[in-house]
Amino acid sequence: MADQKTLELIKKEFNAYTEMYLPEELEREEQLKMYGTMCLIRHFEEEVKPLWMANKVHGYYHPYITEEAIAVAIISQLRKEDYIGSTHRGHGHVIAKGGDTKKMMAELFGKEEGYNKGRGGSMHIADMSIGMLGASGIVGAAVAPAVGSALRSWIKRTDDVTVVFFGDGGANAGSIYEAMNMAAAWKLPVIFVCENNQWAIATDIARVTGDAEIYQRGTGLGIPSVQCDGFNIYQIWETAKEAIERARSGEGPTFIECKTLRLLGHHATDDNWYRDMSIVEKYWQIEPITRMGEFMVENNIASEAELKALDDDAMKQVQESIEYADTQCHEPSLDSFYDHIYADGEVIK
Repeated sequence: MADQKTLELIKKEFNAYTEMYLPEELEREEQLKMYGTMCLIRHFEEEVKPLWMANKVHGYYHPYITEEAIAVAIISQLRKEDYIGSTHRGHGHVIAKGGDTKKMMAELFGKEEGYNKGRGGSMHIADMSIGMLGASGIVGAAVAPAVGSALRSWIKRTDDVTVVFFGDGGANAGSIYEAMNMAAAWKLPVIFVCENNQWAIATDIARVTGDAEIYQRGTGLGIPSVQCDGFNIYQIWETAKEAIERARSGEGPTFIECKTLRLLGHHATDDNWYRDMSIVEKYWQIEPITRMGEFMVENNIASEAELKALDDDAMKQVQESIEYADTQCHEPSLDSFYDHIYADGEVIK
């Protein structure tokens, strides 16, 4: 637990900080599931880097570590039929939506049994069977297609919801405003989530925007907009619940800025040369897994033994995924080099 002196310093620096509290509607079993999912994301991400260093995982790798509360709090409330659009930092989104960690790891290993037959890698995982529209290495690229997904739901008169994630760097992409304006004008069932970790690779958000409070941009388009403490899973959950209910009932989009701080490098080999890491270190004391776990124990929601069991189960699942990808999967054959470029006459309904 953060000592009081450190906590006061964090509150002064981090204007989005909020105290932990328990939403009335959030049951114990759901909290345990959310905690376990965060542990699964954390262990998956922690294990990928040494695999990348060993040249088993190919392509770039962007860790979602310490941002787990955002994906889990929001996506845990979605149905299987709902959709999500992701980013280059998308492993946490896939796992939170119910993705298969074995197929994910196989994809990272470049194996045929992976989600994209080993062709996409870390930044391009897609799984339409769970509503995962796909991740993208292009910053902010998922937003316009996500509005298209919401338009589809509106045309077909379903109550499906689409949630799309983008970062503070992506927030400056012009296509995002065009898409948000369309969603606002037609009251489309989409939720825009800005995961503001305050750094776009080596660029501080304050250097490239006149107002670093990104959530206020939605207000100008007539979209209900709110900022959340990205380290507080309970606040994000409650905010997302209201946004999802609005979207399902035909009231239109919501803009949620989850303000956090990237505590690691942008990608696997980023040594953070561009910032003072002594400022960052104290934030590990309020990272979302530790913070939620302490709250649950202090409020008699769960015991330390229960939380450890969830953490152990998550680690076991990740190790099984690595074993599967490393020893049971196959490299694509050279004669399949041009496969999976075009659809084989299938129509996506």
